Amino acid sequence: MVGMTSTPPPSRPSGLDPEIAARLKRGADGLLPAIAQQYDTGEVLMLGWMDDEALQRTLTTGRCTYWSRSRREYWVKGDTSGHVQYVKSVALDCDADTLLVKVDQVGAACHTGDRTCFDADVLLEDAASGAASADQ
Repeated sequence: MVGMTSTPPPSRPSGLDPEIAARLKRGADGLLPAIAQQYDTGEVLMLGWMDDEALQRTLTTGRCTYWSRSRREYWVKGDTSGHVQYVKSVALDCDADTLLVKVDQVGAACHTGDRTCFDADVLLEDAASGAASADQ
C-alpha cells in the first residue's frame, strides 16, 4: 500500500492562468497557504491550503476552494456546513508564497463552530485591551 501524504493529486492542467501560475512559489507539496479575511472588518478568519486547481476554482466560482491535507481532497467552504465564504478579492503577497483571500463569511469560519479559527487559544493579548493576563 502506498503511504498517505498530504500532497494534492499529480499535476494536471488546472486552467489557472499560466502567468499567475508562473508567479506562485509553492511549497514542496505544491501548496500555498491561503489566509481568509473578512473583507469589511479585516478580521482574520482561517488559514487553508490551495494548489493551482483550488486557486483556479476559487477565482472562477467566487467561492473558496481549499485542499484538505487530512482528507486529501478539494473542499468548497460551506458546502456541508452552510458556512460559505464568498470571495471579494484574492491577492498574492510580496514573496508570491501566500494568498490573501478577502471574503464575506456566512456563519462560523472554523470547523469548531467559532467565528474564526483564532478565537479559542489566544497566547498574548494587548494589555491595553483589558484582557486578563496569564498570571492573574
